[in-house]
Amino acid sequence: MTLQPSQEAFRPETGEAPFALDEVFFSRTDPRGVIQAGNEVFRRVAAFDWGEMLNAPHKIIRHPDMPRAVFWLLWDHIQNGKPIAAYVKNKAKDGLYYWVFATIAPCEGGYISARIKPTSEIFALVQQEYAALRKIELEDNISPEDSANLLLARLSKLGFEDYDMFGAQALSQELLGREKGLGRLQTLRLDRFHSMLDAAEALRTETDALIEVFRAVHTVPMNMQVIASRLEPSGGPVSTLSKNYTEISREMAGWFESNIAQEGSIFGAIQSTVAQSMLLEGMGEILTECDDALQQETLSTDRVDIDKERCILGAQLKAYSSQSKQGLDQVREEATRIQIACKAMHRHVTGLSSTRVLTKIEAGRIQNVGEGLGDIIEQLGNFQDRISERLNIIEMQSEIILSHG
Repeated sequence: MTLQPSQEAFRPETGEAPFALDEVFFSRTDPRGVIQAGNEVFRRVAAFDWGEMLNAPHKIIRHPDMPRAVFWLLWDHIQNGKPIAAYVKNKAKDGLYYWVFATIAPCEGGYISARIKPTSEIFALVQQEYAALRKIELEDNISPEDSANLLLARLSKLGFEDYDMFGAQALSQELLGREKGLGRLQTLRLDRFHSMLDAAEALRTETDALIEVFRAVHTVPMNMQVIASRLEPSGGPVSTLSKNYTEISREMAGWFESNIAQEGSIFGAIQSTVAQSMLLEGMGEILTECDDALQQETLSTDRVDIDKERCILGAQLKAYSSQSKQGLDQVREEATRIQIACKAMHRHVTGLSSTRVLTKIEAGRIQNVGEGLGDIIEQLGNFQDRISERLNIIEMQSEIILSHG
């Protein structure tokens, strides 16, 4: 049941402040973090009067259980123009606590934050991690930045590449759990991002594996040249073919590594770009609900201009949509480039195959060739099969990204 904004909810003397699953609240601050506006749900849950909240620092609701690491990461993101999502435990004026899953982003004149009630399995894990980290902060008196590094290291061990990936995944799970808890149909637009993230992870894995195959194949034609030099002391077709094979395979590896998997390429950032767009889409979902709530809200004070706040929310939604689209356009462009590269690599593999066949024919003409050269030719065939297989998977994952983007 949704509590009417104009009514005060029953509040227990201790424990958790009432905050319903179907409620959303937001606040807006200036660049220093001083509260400029908010909705009635925010005021009610925090148990402050508007006169106490407006023009007060947002930290008036900070709970002592919160690790300083989270706020260090928060400010590091928003002061650099980046949105962030985080689990936050807050403290109401009357001493009650309440957990939120908050999305925070820069907006005109400061920052805007929208919050929902967290319920996912990730939330349960986060509470444990926060408690352990806060204990370290208090006992070892470490700096907020050092604490943030500890948190990032822990998230990495839990399988999250960086904090932005964690935030995007957590936001998705919270929105999904919220829809389920409210008995709503699963209509979230975020569904497609999960497939894209899975495909992006597969791309990284397969590309790393392909580069390792390229590196391993270098030694095989070199061994073939050694054997050929014994069979053809003055040089011959096998020696020439083995050199050609070495050059072609090295060229393939170098081209692929420098053009597709190089450090700083868009390909290397596909996952983070998808995660960023996913975060923006999720934040848009929450802000849309905030706007819907404002339309129905009758504030108990004229201290907050609802029309103005709705205008700011609308501008923020438009910005999120534009940024998300821009990120997905980059991802689609890169996925297309990867597919073109894979087709070029397939043509190179065909060239390798032709060279290997010619080498096998020449080896058959040489007497007393022994098993060594035959084994190497077979190894080359295996390498080519592995390269083709990896390229096929990379093409398939790129197609998945294109179809969902």
